[in-house]
Parts: sequence; C-alpha cells; structure tokens
Amino acid sequence: MNYFSYFSEIEDTFIRRRGKHLMLSPIDWALIESWKERGVPLHVALRAIEHAFDSHEAKKRKRSVKSLLYCQEEVEAQYSEWLESRAGSHEESKQEGGDDARSPFSQELVQAHLARARETLAVLAEARKTSDELGEVLARAVNLLTEIESDYATAAQPDVRRLEDSLTGIERMLSDALYSVTPAEQLEQTRKSITQQLRPYRAHMDATAYEQTIANLVLKHLREQYGVPRLSLFYL
Repeated sequence: MNYFSYFSEIEDTFIRRRGKHLMLSPIDWALIESWKERGVPLHVALRAIEHAFDSHEAKKRKRSVKSLLYCQEEVEAQYSEWLESRAGSHEESKQEGGDDARSPFSQELVQAHLARARETLAVLAEARKTSDELGEVLARAVNLLTEIESDYATAAQPDVRRLEDSLTGIERMLSDALYSVTPAEQLEQTRKSITQQLRPYRAHMDATAYEQTIANLVLKHLREQYGVPRLSLFYL
C-alpha cells in the first residue's frame, strides 16, 4: 500500500460512511499523515472509522459527522490494541497456546479462508479491468486482504473479533460497489421477484425485519451474479 493509497482509502471510507460528499479539511489530512507516520496499519484505521460510524448511527444522533477528528479516539484505541496483539514473538505464542484461544477456528483455517477470498477477488479484479466502481473496489479489496492476511499470520495474539470487523468493512465496500454498477431497472426487478417470494410470510414479519430480509436477499442475488465471495468468518 503506497503513500497516496493510504490517504485515498481513508478519505473514501470516511466519505462513504458520511453519506454525503464532504471534502476533508487540512486538519483531517494532517491527522491521516500522523497515523501514517506513526505506522497505524491501514486496515486498523479503516476498521476504526467503520466502528466509529456504527456507534454514531446506533446512538441515532441528529448531528452529522463533519470531521475525521470524530474517529480519532477510536483509531487510537484500536491501534493500541493492535500494538498489544503484536507483543511477543509469533513462535512463542504458538508454543504457549497454539491456536488463538479466543477463536472457534484454528489459525490455519482462518488463513486458508482469507487466502481463498483474496484469490477469488483477484481473479474478478483481473477479469474486470474497467474504470467502473466495482473494478476499482475489487482491486482495493485485494490489497486490503493482502495486508490483513499478513497481519493475522504474524500476530502473536490473533484477534478474530477485530478480524471480523475488518472483513465486515470490506464487505460493506464491495456491497456498495455492486449496487452502484447494477442498473436501477435490474435492481427493481430483482426486488419485485423477491417480494413475490416473501408474500406468504409477510403477515408474520414486522416491517423492519421484512425490509431487511428483502435487502439481504437482493444483495445475495448480486453477490451470486457477480461472483463476489462472502468474507465473514461465519462462512468458514
């Protein structure tokens, strides 16, 4: 990940979660530069930004986030946790505890899952060498997964909860790209088809669950159409 990609990835994630295009201020750029110079890994910064927005939305605050400074505390917290996870040698960790005790999966299984996902996305990115958003996002996802793979493989204390957070952020980025490249008419037709399938169950579902189910099924259809794999460890 080169110097300029570090800045552009953080800017893109902030703007995407912000919901409206908002130019970063000179203070925001200086903040990103400080993260870069201190060695905050890109995937850690992105994960923290995603988490900060998730928390903001969960609290249903009326005020919108106007500056990247809002995410600074979360970035610092997650960077500190990342540094703690690097403490001690990887070999010592293996001798003392073997696989991560906090994970229901072996480290080898997780690494294999990450490798498969990265390889699949790399093939899709290579085949879709276009200037549309999906082609660009696929390439970015491959770069991020490469960094995450290396980080997880060399961590003295791998943390699958943090890993899952990172993967969720990448999946959200991919999902937004899938919607952006799919014609509105196709999306509407897909939604109508799914609505028809759910009609027998509509009376037994509340409005929120009903709409969320439709959205999940539409997205599932798009993933299958474009061949985009699920990244979550739930799909191991």
